[in-house]
Amino acid sequence: MLNDTQCRAAKPKDKPYKLSDGKGLHLEVKPNGVKAWRYRFELREGDTTRESMFAIGEYCIAPAGESADETKARKAGRRFTLAEARDERIKARALVKQGINPAQNRQLDRIKLEQENATTFEAVAREWLALRDWEEITKTRRLNMLARVVFPKIGALPIRAIIPAHILDVLNTSAKKNGLTVAAEAKRTMSKVFELAISTLRAEADPVHPVRNAIPKNKTQHKRPLSSDEIGQLLRDVAGHGGRHETMAAFNLMWLTLCRPSEVVDAEWSEFDLDAAIWRIPSGRMKKRKEHVLPLPIQAVELLRGIKGITGRHVHVFPGRDDKEKSMDVASFRQMLKVLNWAGRYSPHATRTTGSTRLNEMGFSSDWIERQLAHEEPNKVRSTYNHAKHMDDRATMMQQWADMLDAWTVNEGSNVVPIKRTAA
Repeated sequence: MLNDTQCRAAKPKDKPYKLSDGKGLHLEVKPNGVKAWRYRFELREGDTTRESMFAIGEYCIAPAGESADETKARKAGRRFTLAEARDERIKARALVKQGINPAQNRQLDRIKLEQENATTFEAVAREWLALRDWEEITKTRRLNMLARVVFPKIGALPIRAIIPAHILDVLNTSAKKNGLTVAAEAKRTMSKVFELAISTLRAEADPVHPVRNAIPKNKTQHKRPLSSDEIGQLLRDVAGHGGRHETMAAFNLMWLTLCRPSEVVDAEWSEFDLDAAIWRIPSGRMKKRKEHVLPLPIQAVELLRGIKGITGRHVHVFPGRDDKEKSMDVASFRQMLKVLNWAGRYSPHATRTTGSTRLNEMGFSSDWIERQLAHEEPNKVRSTYNHAKHMDDRATMMQQWADMLDAWTVNEGSNVVPIKRTAA
């Protein structure tokens, strides 16, 4: 058997030569000075026994003070000490006893590792998203969240290599930069992606589960309707924000029309007839995939005419700050609210809840309100009738709503009486 002194002292010669260690293992010393571990074995194939050679790797001396990670990296580079080469021989012999060629097995392991490295979290996440039976606008919104929050951290990592520590980093960073709502959405989404990976044998466990309670529960009451005083204070704060004009204009249009935040930020100039005070949102941008026609109050028309001088040359009414060919991001609303200290008390999605609650209190017909919010009428005949009958009524209602918003903004809400009340 060999010892380390013999291995270190072996000098190159004109021709390769071998130093045997026993049980098939030997050290081959080449003329160029390379010392390579080789394992000779016999493998039975049917009635025939064939002799083969397995190249274990190069001989090396482990550096003093080498850490466990450094040892792992060195061995992955196929550089082994005498003791480690013997361990590799034991592994190879175990494979041979099972009728497995260790050289072929290593090749299969390499192919498997390459496949695992190609199966990144981002690739599986995009696959998961494509499988969702969601509207495209919802898929786009979720993909935007992943691109902003998750992919920069773990998107390029093999999904099998992701551990709870990676997930915790994503959640903590997201909670700090984007708020608990976004962090919670990221947590749910990552867990669903791992669910798909596990079911398709690309991962063995969900690393989200151990850290699922690492961030506090979000206590924001997103859907709680704001009071008239709160509405006024919010709109005054936005008016005095001093931020990007397009963001404030989009936010105000959302309140004036009670449209969904995404419907507002993605609005295109081609959808508006300002002379007729009409906004037609095409079916492709609506949650229910049906065209939605809205009456515009005077304040909304004035707002749009004002911003047209700024963004009218673009496709979108509210183009992105950095890429004018795309619409602004809904996240702009959240960022503005965070700066104004409204994050945690209100989210843009609560606008519609607030509008519905206050309009009902003002005595307007629930049919008008539901139609304005694009809530689908289950009775198709009644839906067609209501659409035709309620357009003028909705225009009256939304004009009064806009007037009320103005009054609440200047803190005069208590002196305003609805112009028209109807039975719901």
